[in-house]
Amino acid sequence: MSDKAILMQEQLPRLARMALGHVEQEYPNHIMLVMTESLDNVSPRALHPVFYGSFDWHSCVHSYWLLARLLRYPLSEEIIVAIQNLFDRAITAKAVAGEVAYFQQPGRSSFERPYGWAWLLKLAKELRTSPDTSAQRAGEHLRPLETLIVEGFLSFWPKQVYPIRTGTHANSAFATILALDYSKTITTHFPEEKERANALTRQLEDAAREWFIDDRHSQAWEPGGDEFLSPTLIEALCMKHVLPPDEFESWLGDFLPFIAKGVPATLFSPALVTDRSDGKLAHLDGLNISRAWCWLQLASTWKEEDPRRERVLTAVDKHLLMALDHIDEDYMGSHWLASFVLLALESLPE
Repeated sequence: MSDKAILMQEQLPRLARMALGHVEQEYPNHIMLVMTESLDNVSPRALHPVFYGSFDWHSCVHSYWLLARLLRYPLSEEIIVAIQNLFDRAITAKAVAGEVAYFQQPGRSSFERPYGWAWLLKLAKELRTSPDTSAQRAGEHLRPLETLIVEGFLSFWPKQVYPIRTGTHANSAFATILALDYSKTITTHFPEEKERANALTRQLEDAAREWFIDDRHSQAWEPGGDEFLSPTLIEALCMKHVLPPDEFESWLGDFLPFIAKGVPATLFSPALVTDRSDGKLAHLDGLNISRAWCWLQLASTWKEEDPRRERVLTAVDKHLLMALDHIDEDYMGSHWLASFVLLALESLPE
């Protein structure tokens, strides 16, 4: 068994139990709510009939993605049945209608834009392409919200003249990566939706080119004190999704010309987390994990003899070692980190 297979065997049940333990946990909860009038009931579940758990809406969405993704793996029957029952119980047509109604209220058109939007599309893609029938049913029920989010991207993305580069929820490159994953998958698997999916792909790719194509010699002024994404590496990964391979390698050579030398050094050194009970400081565990994911994705097409490869894989090991043992140490991390761990684990070389 490969090192990757061993790590997956060890970690996937842990990730499943983490997510199953909180997607229906309503409190504590961080509600982001624009109110235009007095409301009698502002409980998380009343506002968000599906995604009321996991401390906040976007974490609940991507925890559902994690669980949907895990249905592709040979986990125990207990875990598989628990996930299937959750989907049948939670992602119903009536509950999704309540989620759609929330977005349609005045003043809420920007709710969870773009991070939660992008994760919702990634969830929709996973449900609709899943081999599991309970996931497929959930995907059909989710379609009205999926459609609303796609329309939101199509409407808003042309207005986003300047990218948001901070390594938190507003990051434009991260949302582009996840939304492109969705649009390209829909184009491939659902030809009847090809026209709209292609329109989304074009908008995302055109914007990324406009924002990032001329960037050179990144100084990587990071990490910020509450970042869970590397602004530098997430931009590079975004351009890997947008540019043809030869053009991307040329761009990367200009953007990060000294990877083989371990420069900028900050990208190769894990961030220190001093208090995992602090929600903002706990973001830095996410930074370490998401950096590992980005480096693995960037290195995935490099040949064995590429001088960048060993340097990057060493950095990946350091970043994962710093974070993996702590992801369920406190709820401020455990309600969301598992999804990023799965992204990284799936990217490990065989």
